[in-house]
Amino acid sequence: MDGFSQPMWIAISAGLAVLLLFAVAMGGAWSRNQMPVDGKTILITGASEGMGRSAARQLAEKGANVILVSRSAKKLEEAMAEAKAAARNPLTQRFHYLTADVSKPDYAGPLLADAIAWNYGKPLDIVWCIAGKSTPDFWAEAPLSVSREHMDLNFWGSAEMAHAVIRLWCAPDAPVVPEPKHLIFTSSVVAFFTIIGYGTYTPAKAALRGLADTLAQELEIYPQKVKIHVVYPGSISSPGFERENETKPEITKILEESDPVQTPDVVAAAAICGFEKGHYAVTVAFLGNVFRWGSLGGSPRNNWVVDTFMSWIIAVVWIFALPDIYGKIRKYAKKNGHPISYRGKSVHES
Repeated sequence: MDGFSQPMWIAISAGLAVLLLFAVAMGGAWSRNQMPVDGKTILITGASEGMGRSAARQLAEKGANVILVSRSAKKLEEAMAEAKAAARNPLTQRFHYLTADVSKPDYAGPLLADAIAWNYGKPLDIVWCIAGKSTPDFWAEAPLSVSREHMDLNFWGSAEMAHAVIRLWCAPDAPVVPEPKHLIFTSSVVAFFTIIGYGTYTPAKAALRGLADTLAQELEIYPQKVKIHVVYPGSISSPGFERENETKPEITKILEESDPVQTPDVVAAAAICGFEKGHYAVTVAFLGNVFRWGSLGGSPRNNWVVDTFMSWIIAVVWIFALPDIYGKIRKYAKKNGHPISYRGKSVHES
């Protein structure tokens, strides 16, 4: 997943968008680009399909040199050709791909070494960790190995890259330059609020949020400038989403039935727009912001005034939303009995 929806109460939250118009105009219309990419070198994991592939192409359109990373060389060749064809400056931009399984321990060091060597020995400017997967199921019914696989890919795949690249960017002898490096994690809206059926997936994405919040503080102590960003997508119409739906429990689909499914192009564009605005937590749809406002805690704010005000409003919205969600779950349980009898059942079956 990456997403889920809520029923009629979404209309309550959606109506609040009007309150943000002035703040959005003030916050974005006249501010400079906080992550220019023209001439910069960007490494993207999970770049062979879905959001990662779209991000590679769109960053190429903005003038970036792009290194695409995934397990499949064939898919990477196709994705790289697509990005190269979209290049803003085709005579000077460069493109490369590297195969790697980011779920395997100790992958990041050799991968970065190869990427830097290709980049004429210069440090990378931006690293965007997108690789991940979701295999929804009931946590207690699924083998524990499924949750471990999700943690290896969705958390450790990004955490190991972060550990390796920050050590390079912030080494004692690393140059201190005015323009920051950017490290981008891809979490999910389930890190703000999850629903039944994502027990195998949510812990890894929530752990990424916790790591990012910690690194946002830790990086303040280094003389080198590194900015952390976290993207929180919802459902994306990609091959991964199709695979996700193969195991998704029926009750999960019922609760998600009005969830907007966005295209990879839309999600990648919204994410890049958020980076350019300098946002720390980047949501790609209004519903994602609703969940973010409802669980801000000690996370860095994108806008202190808007985030604080909206967190107060969303606290009231949850009074209506949570009883509705739990009511549907209990009604489903009463009708269908023990989960073992319907685990993996399609939403179209009854």
